[in-house]
Amino acid sequence: MTADGPDGVPPLHLPRRTRLLLYGALVLLVAAVVAALAIGPGSTLAPLLAVAPVLAGATTRKPRVPLLVGAVALLSVGLLESANAELPLSVRISVQVTVLASTLASAASVVLVAARERELFQVRTVAEAAQRALLRPPPERIGPLRLAVRYVAAAAEARIGGDLYAVVETRFGVRILLGDVQGHGLPAVETAADVLGVFREAARTEPDPGRLARRLDAALAARQPDEGRFATALLLDVPPGRGPVRLVNCGHPPPLLRRAGRVSELDPPFAAPPLGLLGLTGGTYPDRRFDPEPGDLLLLHTDGVSEARDAAGGFYPIADRLPGLHGGTPADLLDAVLADVDGWVGDTGLADDAAVLAIRWDP
Repeated sequence: MTADGPDGVPPLHLPRRTRLLLYGALVLLVAAVVAALAIGPGSTLAPLLAVAPVLAGATTRKPRVPLLVGAVALLSVGLLESANAELPLSVRISVQVTVLASTLASAASVVLVAARERELFQVRTVAEAAQRALLRPPPERIGPLRLAVRYVAAAAEARIGGDLYAVVETRFGVRILLGDVQGHGLPAVETAADVLGVFREAARTEPDPGRLARRLDAALAARQPDEGRFATALLLDVPPGRGPVRLVNCGHPPPLLRRAGRVSELDPPFAAPPLGLLGLTGGTYPDRRFDPEPGDLLLLHTDGVSEARDAAGGFYPIADRLPGLHGGTPADLLDAVLADVDGWVGDTGLADDAAVLAIRWDP
């Protein structure tokens, strides 16, 4: 993100529909000026020139633009009135005051909007820095693995939310975490930071992924004792050499394995609670093992993807759509997935944050 606009304000990008509306208003204004010249003495359409600085203010973040346009409008009013000697003095004065007031109000509005956008830009910049520190992008390749991750916040200005991911290289192999914290806003971000901090430390010392999940559960339960906050999560343990991959599912949507064009869900041996709630059941976190083959692709996602709704309220059928989505790399595939989700939800947009992580075993 860069601030190419004036005084640190991002450049203004008007949607096509907005530009068409402004062009239409400009055409009407020019037609009104032409009509004012032809209407004859005794009446005037000059007050319509007060619209000119308003239109100018809508297309810029520089206050001098509506001021200059307003000055031209005032000059045009003077020329129109000089050619209309029968116009009453009160009308002449009221027209000039109207154009002047519109000019000053438009310039003030531009200053106010630019100040708010500058403040919002600074907040978004801080949020992006926090996201880079909290959600570190994984390397594109680790041994035979090719990885990619994408994160989309439901609130476009938030840049960060309660979804989380991490990839850590350890002496036990590659440890991967993808999760979704219950709730929204700053409390969810704080909880995500807690989970990630414990994972990055424990992943390097705990050899068993099931016990690693229990450590995450205990840490979350201890740090959020009164709030009852929890997080669903997937933990993936990829050994450094040949051997089965171990997958621990903590109440999270199951990952999808695409092999030879077919997609299957990797369900856990039995249901386990989210992190932070294991104490309520007294159970354990079992692991499921599978042997990856060259060309296999594993897709991990949060419910922001699988629960994205179309206009009719239907959930996005990711397992059914994934076989028809293609990309040269895991990153290309994730871009295709998110583009497909975006087309599915249409104008309604995502209702929740969404994170997707893809792993492919190359030959």
